[in-house]
Amino acid sequence: MSVSLRKGNTRLPPEVNRVLYVRNLPFNISSEEMYDIFGKFGAIRQIRIGTNKDTRGTAFVVYEDIYDAKTAVDHLSGFNVANRYLIVLYYQQAKMSKKFDQKKKEDEIVKMQEKYGVSTKDK
Repeated sequence: MSVSLRKGNTRLPPEVNRVLYVRNLPFNISSEEMYDIFGKFGAIRQIRIGTNKDTRGTAFVVYEDIYDAKTAVDHLSGFNVANRYLIVLYYQQAKMSKKFDQKKKEDEIVKMQEKYGVSTKDK
């Protein structure tokens, strides 16, 4: 009797997500290459490769099935593509937006300081 570890009773850790965030990609990687690499692990809904200065070398890969996404993370973290080792993470909205929120808050503080003539620098 074979026991399938797929679906059913398998409990996934809370960070597991159908959306993967991939870093350390070669800048010239094509969509076709991305589908070749990530498609081996299951049906892909979407791949978005970063194109501007801040996002080059990164991509989002969205799987149809969360178990396929987990398998991809398990197999592709550290995978060598054109002498670069991939960093494959589960996309975590909260962590990503926290970075942007922090910058926004810092900008707001600077504006408030300018508006009210307050300085935090030692005189």
